[in-house]
Amino acid sequence: MTTQYTQALAGTITPEMTAVATRENLPVETIREELAAGRLVIPANRLHLEGLNGGVKLAPCAIGRAVTTKINANIGASPVGSCKQEELLKLQWAVKYGADAVMDLSTGGDLDDIRAHLIANSPVPIGTVPLYSMIVDQPIEDLTEDKILQVIEHQAKQGVDFFTIHAGFRKAHLAHIPKRKMGICSRGGSLIAKWMTVHNRENPFYELFDDISAILREYDVSYSLGDGLRPGCLADASDDAQFAELDTLGELVFRSRDAGVQCMVEGPGHVPYDQIEMNMKRQQEVCDHAPFYVLGPIVTDAFPGYDHITSTIGATAAAVHGASFLCYVTPTEHLSLPEAEDVRQGCVAYKIAAHAADVARGLPGARDWDDAISDARANFDWDKQLELAFDSEKASEIRNRGNDTEGDNQHYCSMCGHDWCAVRISKEVNETLRDQAQA
Repeated sequence: MTTQYTQALAGTITPEMTAVATRENLPVETIREELAAGRLVIPANRLHLEGLNGGVKLAPCAIGRAVTTKINANIGASPVGSCKQEELLKLQWAVKYGADAVMDLSTGGDLDDIRAHLIANSPVPIGTVPLYSMIVDQPIEDLTEDKILQVIEHQAKQGVDFFTIHAGFRKAHLAHIPKRKMGICSRGGSLIAKWMTVHNRENPFYELFDDISAILREYDVSYSLGDGLRPGCLADASDDAQFAELDTLGELVFRSRDAGVQCMVEGPGHVPYDQIEMNMKRQQEVCDHAPFYVLGPIVTDAFPGYDHITSTIGATAAAVHGASFLCYVTPTEHLSLPEAEDVRQGCVAYKIAAHAADVARGLPGARDWDDAISDARANFDWDKQLELAFDSEKASEIRNRGNDTEGDNQHYCSMCGHDWCAVRISKEVNETLRDQAQA
């Protein structure tokens, strides 16, 4: 079977390439060239594109440095909370507030039913970590190679668009773990570490990589090569464990391309601000510029409850220096399962990070939105300003709070009032200067 990647290599322009070229306002040949080089992916399971069983059809999006920075929202039920209707609400809020993709990380409830329900209702790519479904009814140490391949193929048939596969965590890397403060913070990474330790064997996902690739190629599912050894605190950032795994991920990028499978690479979670640029550049070099998918990074460990902010700081820097795909962090990170309102806050924070980075990168047209709002603000065109706001409902709610919006009162807001409004005074100064120049 062909994939977006193999068709790009063959010089073929697919409808999905055309769709994302239109969305990004770029020549379709640019999209094809970036795909063929492995610098861009279009996560689009061929079955999701068709709309399984009458479900919603996927609207393709592209992830890579040549296009706008994309964001992902993690949702999913846990063993102690949520259900498929609550997860559907989170999906709907994520899409409403700008998520370009959504990962279902459910570990509780009927995982199969939740996944199918989300895919059937999602216009954006859906990602999963198949490992979670492999151990629902058995301990990790009982996981077999047959079960691994069976679950991956089943989820591909369900229409999942990209898989997090933790194949880069090698048995030899276990020796680095005792040196860490937090050890392994990745759920998938910790499970695989336990499997390797119990069996004294190599990571089965690494050993089965070619077999997994064959399944992904058949359905055009993209790899999101998981970072099972990502740092879970600042003290562990940029250590031997993280970079040893990164070197293996670089190897797997080339193997996925040889198999005709689209591939992106996941990156670190907690990184001091001054190390972010180095991390992004090192990934680009090691992984031959495969799209980098980062969680944050969170730049301080000291603000639980506000990690949607601490991580947005890192996410903006990461996107400026090399990341293409930002995985949001919500206020509940490290504390609890996110609810719909947490999803909203995480998405809005990450849309800010992604857009700020695109402006800083100088992407053509990236600042047009900002300039349009600035024009409306300068002209006291409140209707236009609120219309252009990313979250018009929130902006309107705040504008209507404590402001008299009738008549001349529209020419200032309650922060400064009429007499102290800088924009109004500036207009008066300009009028005076203009009159003086004409005199």
